[in-house]
Amino acid sequence: MTQSPNDEPTAATPEELREQVEHTREELGQTVEALAAKTDLKTRAQEKANAAKEQAGAKAAQLKEKAAHSAHLVQDKLPDPVKDKAAHAAEQARAKIGEAGQMWQEKAPEPVRQKTAQGTQLARDNRNVLLAAAAGAVVMWLVCRRCSSQRKPAHPARLRDLFRLTA
Repeated sequence: MTQSPNDEPTAATPEELREQVEHTREELGQTVEALAAKTDLKTRAQEKANAAKEQAGAKAAQLKEKAAHSAHLVQDKLPDPVKDKAAHAAEQARAKIGEAGQMWQEKAPEPVRQKTAQGTQLARDNRNVLLAAAAGAVVMWLVCRRCSSQRKPAHPARLRDLFRLTA
């Protein structure tokens, strides 16, 4: 008997021939599915987008954790009088915000209120990042104030030494 292209011996019986045909059909079906998957650009793009989304979510969580840690370190280094003043200022700000919010609810158009509510929710969801940024701004203000009180220009090496954190 002759050899097939795959160098497999041809079937001796009709049953073996049917099995070979079925096996070849399965292989051909798998090959066609693989080729179709490669040419399906929409699905491949969606898979890449999902992978990028997962990677971005993981990176965001990592950055959020790092920012919270940094905020904690900065907060630990602040002196108690500064913390007390910040708490007092925060209480006053909350009172003024409550008054402004009440006025806003009375006078703002509905679409603007909806957008504002979305922004507020986003800020609440990212509270640690905002607190870290605020703490960083306070530290920068204190450093600038200290440098100006010494009447010396802020040299980058001095600033680097001021911000050196011990881990």
